[in-house]
Amino acid sequence: MKDKIQIGLVLSTTPGYSETFFNSKINGLQINGIEVRLYCQGKNDAFALCPVIMGPKVSRNPLMQGWYFIKEFRMLIPHLSTVSRYINLERKEGSGFLQILKKIYLNSHLLKGKLDWLHFGFATMALGSETVAKAIGAQMAVSFRGFDMAVYPVKYPGCYNKLWRYVDRVHTISDDLLFLAMKHGLPKTIPVQKITPAIDIALFQPTKQDFTPKAMVVFMTTGRLHWKKGIVQTIEALAILKKQGIDFRYKIIGEGPEYERIAFAAYQLGLNDNVKFLGKLPPSQVKEHLETAHIYLQYSIQEGFCNAVLEAQGMGKLCIVSNAEGLPENVLDGTTGWVVPKNAPNILAKTIQMVISLPVEEKKIISQNAQKRVKEEFNIEQQQREFFDFYSL
Repeated sequence: MKDKIQIGLVLSTTPGYSETFFNSKINGLQINGIEVRLYCQGKNDAFALCPVIMGPKVSRNPLMQGWYFIKEFRMLIPHLSTVSRYINLERKEGSGFLQILKKIYLNSHLLKGKLDWLHFGFATMALGSETVAKAIGAQMAVSFRGFDMAVYPVKYPGCYNKLWRYVDRVHTISDDLLFLAMKHGLPKTIPVQKITPAIDIALFQPTKQDFTPKAMVVFMTTGRLHWKKGIVQTIEALAILKKQGIDFRYKIIGEGPEYERIAFAAYQLGLNDNVKFLGKLPPSQVKEHLETAHIYLQYSIQEGFCNAVLEAQGMGKLCIVSNAEGLPENVLDGTTGWVVPKNAPNILAKTIQMVISLPVEEKKIISQNAQKRVKEEFNIEQQQREFFDFYSL
């Protein structure tokens, strides 16, 4: 019997410095005596938390790909019994010869693993690898994120049918994502544990808040510049406020493919002087900008949970969010912030105006409620304990 539990965590690339969810999870498991290995296609040279096993190379050059193929299959020779089990499992699933050959190559780094748990950090990452865990004699876990359940299955109905037949335990970051997973066929018999994101409470400490009326209101959003984040709709709501004579500055932290669309929306609505794009920043600088913000906005169209909202609440900021997926669990409407129906800029504008007009004491109560809840329910230490329990149950 092995002394330590061996866990293989499958991600597309190693976590960056600011990706606290996976970094704190890995660190917490190691503290509790669990060995963790990352299986990735890409690697950040600065990552050194645990061993990283890279996936097989894929090349458009047929000669290079042929060489990679031969090299990888030679390294699988000591694992022929595992490969044989994998082939039998895939045959039972109806996979053809060439399809199985391709899957063996793409999963070769996983098929060589000696693990107790094979955990896919995103449900979409398990597609094409559903039978690997059983082939290597490990239990299989999958984590749900917003894209996994709210976007991908809409485009590809039934995409998780095979996954549901092999997964042993599921991790969800919100109740809403679990509900969506069940709509997409997740059997009720599969054990599920909800473990929410968490933040570094020591870093995002509350500062003294001044809730008195301001001549210029400072709004802030942190996130990837993507349609899912609803930043265009946020700008449309702020344009309404400007017409009503409210002066403001809107700081957007992040980068992404929708920059031009968002910038053009700001230009069209006459908000060039009001909207400031600050790019991608490290957590310390995000905190500095949060300190000067009055209201944090996260008007997402799709959102699994959102660490940035937790950070803003932890610092005592007044938060207004949409009702997308996990956000109503992140912010309790009327208690720790405000939840607004998504895709309704007019309602968002009215809510912002209402919050600005609230008496100082009411703003203080909301701010204190948010700080207290984040500190008690969304701290990294609690998250680490829950992940240890996830594999130990």
